Amino acid sequence: MCLSSQTVVCSCSTSSMASSLTTTAKDNLIPNNIETDFSTEDILVDKNSMPEDDPNGNTLHDAHEIRWGPQHAGAKLLASQYTNEKRLQELISILLCIILMMYNFFFICRYFDVRNSYLIIPAALLGILTADLASGIVHWGADTWGSVDMPFIGRNFLRPFREHHIDPTSITRHDFVETNGDNFAVTVPYLLYMAYKFTYLSDTDIRRTYNFEVYMFLLAIFVSMTNQFHKWSHTYFGLPSYIVFLQNYHVILPRKHHRLHHVVPHDTYFCITTGWLNWPLEMIKFWSLLEIIVEKYTAAKPRSDDFAWAQKTEQVHYE
Repeated sequence: MCLSSQTVVCSCSTSSMASSLTTTAKDNLIPNNIETDFSTEDILVDKNSMPEDDPNGNTLHDAHEIRWGPQHAGAKLLASQYTNEKRLQELISILLCIILMMYNFFFICRYFDVRNSYLIIPAALLGILTADLASGIVHWGADTWGSVDMPFIGRNFLRPFREHHIDPTSITRHDFVETNGDNFAVTVPYLLYMAYKFTYLSDTDIRRTYNFEVYMFLLAIFVSMTNQFHKWSHTYFGLPSYIVFLQNYHVILPRKHHRLHHVVPHDTYFCITTGWLNWPLEMIKFWSLLEIIVEKYTAAKPRSDDFAWAQKTEQVHYE
């Protein structure tokens, strides 16, 4: 009888908690035009990741310590390390990228041949898939390895990844420059090389490599926009209807889809351009196999620095 009683109590408690979480999830998601099918996975994601509409992400969990959000000790320290020099680098990168995009687009239009127009859609799709894979590799590498204390690369490039895991909504408070500066910077070297080729190669050579340059140009666009898509996946209020439409039909990274990455320990769903490759890469255990190989030959522990920042605490609690 005692065991039976305990079982009933546990069952009721579990049922009550699940019901409460489901209700909370519905309250959070339905007003924002997100899917309304709530599976067990949805409830677990809601319980174990930061609610995007909760300013600090703790109040729905009765947390005794601040687990997520801008009041987390690690998040505050990481945010304070954004420097004027970093800001200048981002501004220059965006300016150079836009100028080179415009310059190269002029030549792409100039050398356009309607007889090759059927190749543009395949080039665009291949560009999207390449950008999605590249975003996953970079995201996985920056999330999983290295330290904020590393010279130059740590504070300038790994810091935002550490901050994002303990304060996911910080990206929604970043302006266009801080959000996109690094992604625009990645495209600048090849765009500069492309501009050189369009300027100095003969017409014959340009036409011979034209389709490849279209692919690379579209790839550069998708790479440069990746973190903007990422930002929108964390923006649950005030998005234009056309952005929500693109998210709902998985043309760009959906909000609900990306929340799977933000379940601790952040070891899945790394692709953030469209997220199209996340499921197939998980099916073949792509990331976990890579981690086994890296750990075997380097003895480095995956996400050790990420975990260390998440554990930083201070005596700050909610009233």
